[in-house]
Amino acid sequence: MAMDPDAVKSTMQNLAFGNVMAAAARNYQKEVLAQEKAQTSSSVNEEVDLDELMDDPELEKLHADRIAALKREAEKRQSLTKKGHGEYREVTEGDFLGEVTGSEKVICHFYHREFYRCKIMDKHLKSLATSHLDAKFIRLDAENAPFFVTKLGIKTLPCVILFRQGIAGDRLVGFQDLGGKDDFSTRRLEVLLIKKGNISFKKITVYRLFSLLDELSLIQR
Repeated sequence: MAMDPDAVKSTMQNLAFGNVMAAAARNYQKEVLAQEKAQTSSSVNEEVDLDELMDDPELEKLHADRIAALKREAEKRQSLTKKGHGEYREVTEGDFLGEVTGSEKVICHFYHREFYRCKIMDKHLKSLATSHLDAKFIRLDAENAPFFVTKLGIKTLPCVILFRQGIAGDRLVGFQDLGGKDDFSTRRLEVLLIKKGNISFKKITVYRLFSLLDELSLIQR
């Protein structure tokens, strides 16, 4: 039986197209396998590189230095805590000299138990004491410490005296350095104490950094 030339041509074209598609599929499969192999090889290389990096003596030294620094920091914190840092404490006139000479930086609030503004200052200093371990925060009842009240020339309460190496330096008298109002923020007092050098400007978030800078700009106006 004779075959239709057009049918033969169509069949040949279909076969050719099928071969092309099959070849394309094979090529695609080869590319996928090649990519997977490359990724596997890269992953292995990364693991090897990481292992090599972990054995790097420079990295080991950095790690050892970091551990040593953390250890020194922990020992320092422990030493300061034993001296009464990290809390806001009441001291007596008999303890006063030992307290202010026993630490590098001491912030002492001379107060009167009946004065409302002294209670406001207490609230802010208590909050700062826990977050600024580098300074010792104490308070002394002015009525029960007449010798030091006279010796330090304290005439207005609240009065916060800042000691460095046992020597009285700056002082905050009333709220005159804090805007003169009762509703000043703890942050504003914090910035003022940082500015005067009795607490450190460190270990703060970027958000708090900008907040502190805003408060500092207000104080300088």
